[in-house]
Amino acid sequence: MSRKPFFWIAPLALSALVGIGVTPSDAGQARTQKRAAKATAGTAKKSAYSAARAQSRRTKLARARATAMAREMVETALPRYKVDASGDLVPDVRAAAAIIYDPETNQVLWEENSQSQRSIASITKVMTATVFLENNPDLGQPVTVARSDTFQASTTHLRANDKVTVDDLLHLLLIASDNAAARALARISVHGSDGFVQRMNEKAQELGLQSTSYADPSGLLTENMSSAYDMARLITLASQDDRMSSIMRLSEYTVTTGNRRVIAFHSTNHLLGRNDVEVRAGKTGFISKAGYCLATLLRMPDNGPQVAVVVLGARSNAGRFMESRNLFNWVTSKASTLFAARPQQQQQ
Repeated sequence: MSRKPFFWIAPLALSALVGIGVTPSDAGQARTQKRAAKATAGTAKKSAYSAARAQSRRTKLARARATAMAREMVETALPRYKVDASGDLVPDVRAAAAIIYDPETNQVLWEENSQSQRSIASITKVMTATVFLENNPDLGQPVTVARSDTFQASTTHLRANDKVTVDDLLHLLLIASDNAAARALARISVHGSDGFVQRMNEKAQELGLQSTSYADPSGLLTENMSSAYDMARLITLASQDDRMSSIMRLSEYTVTTGNRRVIAFHSTNHLLGRNDVEVRAGKTGFISKAGYCLATLLRMPDNGPQVAVVVLGARSNAGRFMESRNLFNWVTSKASTLFAARPQQQQQ
């Protein structure tokens, strides 16, 4: 059979393409574009599918966290008790460590692992404020926020080159637990950033806080360590300085920077503003290593005595407040017994 007809077909096909204005190169380009369009469509479909799957995964995780949080709140809202060695019914907390401390008599009214050394996160900032204020600084002193203050600061409302006052920084430090504010205060202190941490450790030793050591002024580092007992004593000390305690009693505050940027923030201490608890001083803390922490000085009902309640290593944000309230309610119910000897001790 002759193959000549095939030589006739090729020229005819070429003539047809040219006749309609399509060159062979155009045809090849069209095929390439078609394949690219299919690939793009496939990629877009795959991307859309992946995005939808990722969103679904995030939604499921959020629901799981919400369910776990709700369960934790229900469980923690119901206080647990156990019988101690003396046969008394005492709190049984879920947190890693906790204490109820009487600052008037320096007595431990109840404790659970209160001497155990643990990471304390942003409760560190109580010592930051204590050390900074010991030199009676000018609270109206203007401060320009440095880039090093805000770099990887995690929780902060500040930006580099913001112009604020020392008083603004103290409010950000103790109300919003602002990490850049902690760094800025250390940097402008008479000690400088490095010397400031050294002074924090010296101050801890002077106060007899034997389980306490500091690695940075913000509490971001896990090496900031202390115990529930030491933090009960420190929050008591802080409450005696009105420059600190008056700030820690505020539920919210607003700072206006030098360039007229308004920074409004709320306290991280959710016990504030409640009718059933009077907070005299308090500070929260959280990093993964430390868990959820809270150190507070609370006044008992009817202008009663004050007690320091510290919870370290709670399992949730809500849990640390629930645990603290449960401990406060327990010590309130036992007040007539626990504080019976106080007047006699004071007369001595």
